[in-house]
Amino acid sequence: MAPHEGLVHPKEYDIKDSNVELIGSDLDHRVKYASAATEPAWNDGRVGVEPGLFIWRIENFQVIPWPRERYGEFYAGDSYIVLHSVKLKKKTNQQDGEDEENKLRHDIFFWLGSKTSQDEAGTAAYKTVELDEFLHGAATQHREVQISPSEEFTSLFKRIMIRAGGVASGFTHVEQEITPKEITTLLRVFKHPASTGRIDSTIVYEVEPTWKSLDDDDVFVLDKGEKIWVWQGRNCSPMEKAKAAQVVNDMTLAKHVDVEVLSRHEARSRVVVDLLGGKEVDSISTIFAAPRPISGSGVKRAALESSGSGASVRPRKLFRLSDASGQLQFDLVKEGGPVRKSDFDGNDVFLYDVGSQLWVWQGQGASEREKALWLKVAQAYVRHMQNQEEELYMIPIAKVVQDYESPSFLKTVDF
Repeated sequence: MAPHEGLVHPKEYDIKDSNVELIGSDLDHRVKYASAATEPAWNDGRVGVEPGLFIWRIENFQVIPWPRERYGEFYAGDSYIVLHSVKLKKKTNQQDGEDEENKLRHDIFFWLGSKTSQDEAGTAAYKTVELDEFLHGAATQHREVQISPSEEFTSLFKRIMIRAGGVASGFTHVEQEITPKEITTLLRVFKHPASTGRIDSTIVYEVEPTWKSLDDDDVFVLDKGEKIWVWQGRNCSPMEKAKAAQVVNDMTLAKHVDVEVLSRHEARSRVVVDLLGGKEVDSISTIFAAPRPISGSGVKRAALESSGSGASVRPRKLFRLSDASGQLQFDLVKEGGPVRKSDFDGNDVFLYDVGSQLWVWQGQGASEREKALWLKVAQAYVRHMQNQEEELYMIPIAKVVQDYESPSFLKTVDF
């Protein structure tokens, strides 16, 4: 018998199969999972195993762990991946009195700074999908843009600080290359209400160091290198004052400098205006008002929705993405009125526009092609709707999987 006789050879690969149909297939999932299994960022023995918050920054196409002491600090020139894992308890057999089985629910956010590069943003999106594969595809995925964060994202942090610069600018070396007297940094501290109005997140945002950046509703921290000034607007809240004090405390831990706190009700508060180039400004009669760097459009839409007012709010829309006919179709299922569990079909993917957020619901029985196109379809929808509402590009986008829906999604549907 010839050496090769009696052996079972693997089936030869048909060149006709070398097309995009394999994207999203079981083979594609296995390949992605194998890739994820070799990613050092996911293989620290904690990701997917322990509850908690994990953050990585994209640096030269690599996923680099962000120092835990800097959680909540982001740079406008960067892209980040944030994983939030929460422990859920599930009874395995309550009648027999068996112990509860602990499971994790995961939310993955890819946060895109306003000055991030296309490469960084693309890598963050790709690696988010890879992390979801590593977590066996049950995570809720969120796209977050700096200018309009979702409630789910802001509620993860007691304080969010957004600084200018980023990894490409070598920000870690900037302060070492200049003398203290040359430093002029202006931080704006303001309360950013979450969409439900129940959770308030404080944002610390680096703004242009000019008197035109001042606003009577907020608190500002001016770092001149040799001294730190705190400027309290006439209408600022106690929470904003308290958060500004925390910011200053963190800054003085690194360097011992004098700090002076000035209220707008004091005549001496014009010292800060002068330092910011406003010597010709009548600081007593001037009403300082500068647009906030974080958009409140999503909050306004959600507030109108919760109050029952339909003014200036898009009606809720539910779309179905299906290839059951052999052709990929995107059709409107419902417009206006409540959306119920019965409106969803586990064999397809649905896009649900609630006004303040865009949800993608993925059925367990959806085809691999439908699953693979969810983000592309959502972004195409946003581009189309921008003709009616220019600011829609900022809307948070999130994907949930059937039977693994996040609490935030379930609040929008009559399940």
